Amino acid sequence: MADANECIAPRIGLPQLPVVVWPEPSDIDDQDERNGLHWKTRTLVGWAAGRPFVWVDDEITDADRAWVAAHHPANALLHRVDPRRGLTDHDYAAIDSWLRRLF
Repeated sequence: MADANECIAPRIGLPQLPVVVWPEPSDIDDQDERNGLHWKTRTLVGWAAGRPFVWVDDEITDADRAWVAAHHPANALLHRVDPRRGLTDHDYAAIDSWLRRLF
């Protein structure tokens, strides 16, 4: 999972960044899936540890947004991207706007 730090970051001038380590699937993940929650949601909220965060993904749903709002005390932007297009200028603008309002 840290491949981006080795392959992409140096090419675009980024430092080494923290990487979320995904746990092995559990019974809670199975229940979450039945409830429409993405398997990454709980781990990302735990990793954020009360800090603001941005999650960019092509599988984010309203269930994820609702769960984060109910279980994460800080600001969070859950931004869904179109998997057919990837990140676009519009996506970057939305993230930039959110960050500027936050800070």
